Amino acid sequence: MQRRNNLFLLMLKTYRIPIITLFLVLFVDQFIKIFIKLNYPLGEVGRLGNWCIIHFTENPGMAFGMEFGGDYGKLILSVFRILASIGGIIYIRHIVRQKENPLFIFCVSLILAGAIGNILDSVFYGSVFTESDEFLAAQLVAPGNGYSGFLYGHVVDMFYFPLFNGRFPEWLPIWGGEEFQFFRPIFNFADFAISVGVGLLIVFQKRIQKKPIETLENEEPIIEETKPAEQ
Repeated sequence: MQRRNNLFLLMLKTYRIPIITLFLVLFVDQFIKIFIKLNYPLGEVGRLGNWCIIHFTENPGMAFGMEFGGDYGKLILSVFRILASIGGIIYIRHIVRQKENPLFIFCVSLILAGAIGNILDSVFYGSVFTESDEFLAAQLVAPGNGYSGFLYGHVVDMFYFPLFNGRFPEWLPIWGGEEFQFFRPIFNFADFAISVGVGLLIVFQKRIQKKPIETLENEEPIIEETKPAEQ
């Protein structure tokens, strides 16, 4: 028993960055989604001015409210997300064992946590929630009595930041003269975690490529052979 406990503590210490990141992101993401879904109908929940709006919506497809190919597309997307997340877990295990930069591990963990957060919606929400509409909030029901089957749940989105509206210049091809809004997509906390992870990878790319100091210290120095000087 003591040996098992020691192995468990060692695993927690070794994988503390991905474990803590996954737990926090998934907890916050699922708490927000379930709270919104059980307490509000579809539509606007509240706002802070005209640029920060909580607008409850659901989509059967990809991140940021984008949809993908009907029922078959939804099934393919759900299966792909699951396989990609399994690959992400294997990759995190690899980079932790390779003692990669902690910031790099954190970024990959953020992306993986966001992906899993949306997978939970797709896999379980259709089975355990009644359907949300513009008049009534959803209810939690026994598994199998929800609005859809396994892998066909809708992803819950709620954050909407229309920071400003504008118009494309007339000389611009295709969109010239048309109005636009930034930022139009409605997203959730899982999408936010993915975006932050990708953004940090881009901004701190050079720093991430450097190995931690303790790893460099443990590497054996390379000793070059020198030829004796000719007499």
